[in-house]
Amino acid sequence: MKVLIAGGAGYIGSTIASACSDAGITPVVLDNLATGRREFTRGRAFHEGDIADGPLIDRIFAEHPDIDAVVHCAALIVVPDSVADPVGYYRANVAKSLEFAGHLLRNGCTRMIFSSSASIYSAGADLTVDEDSPVDPQSPYARTKAVCEAMFADIAATQPLRVLSLRYFNPVGADPKLRTGLQLRRPSHALGKMIQAWEEGVPFQVTGTGYPTRDGSGIRDYVHVWDLAAAHVAALGAFDTVLPAAGSLAVNLGTGTGTTVRELLDAFNQVVDTPVSSVDAEARPGDAAGAYTRSDRAERLLGWRPLHSLAEGIRHSLEWAAVRKDVLDGPAQARGPA
Repeated sequence: MKVLIAGGAGYIGSTIASACSDAGITPVVLDNLATGRREFTRGRAFHEGDIADGPLIDRIFAEHPDIDAVVHCAALIVVPDSVADPVGYYRANVAKSLEFAGHLLRNGCTRMIFSSSASIYSAGADLTVDEDSPVDPQSPYARTKAVCEAMFADIAATQPLRVLSLRYFNPVGADPKLRTGLQLRRPSHALGKMIQAWEEGVPFQVTGTGYPTRDGSGIRDYVHVWDLAAAHVAALGAFDTVLPAAGSLAVNLGTGTGTTVRELLDAFNQVVDTPVSSVDAEARPGDAAGAYTRSDRAERLLGWRPLHSLAEGIRHSLEWAAVRKDVLDGPAQARGPA
């Protein structure tokens, strides 16, 4: 099997590419390197460019006529940035995805796995969600994912492109073999900020402390990035069984366990030698209380369930932070499709 991974030089896309290679699936990487890293494409068929570039997509399929499926990971992903630059986010995430879908149809591609997000959900009082929970995204980033899902569903209803949307919860960790990890030295998510605070010997800021959770901090479903990658390998293998005919389907990828930010800090301090203290701070623009999955659809349909613990995710993140500068040749940019 051969798969085109759009955004395959980013954090998640490159990890998916490694998992595919380990499983005997040949990855073909497409990335414009706005935030993706060329180093993550070493040893792989790589095409530098944009998903909206029709002639480039045509050339990729001409050179690789045996591509069986596409994994679409290319997107802008930073919530506060989406609040500040909604035009840029809708252009990159929605408009370009529409162009990409047209290019795939023209080239006879019938299978797409779309990297979606659990941030599209409106969580219930218990902060759990399943695939049938109401959709009410709270940031421009999340809305771009919801719009793309709806757009792809409309396309899949009448066109020969079947779409499996995998709704990620909160990825942590790195490739356990440390081939890839977060490319940004200063990532904006909670665990990245904890590592930064630990390295600098300063308190970690708990951003948002008035949420309706057990300790007031936001709650997340932290899933190891290698488990996410393994889910894509499982989805590629099960695709025709799950979606035998025209249409689309969404599947949650989470652990089923909700962890608050304060609990994440406690878990972090159990892994490191020098504990990190914390201070309370205002919520960031676009942030929400969060949610975690109660669904077992991924296990029922894909035969997938997460295998790595939160502690392993923290440990692998720390191990990657220690070798990142040796793996990457230069600084990553702060914005752009992953």
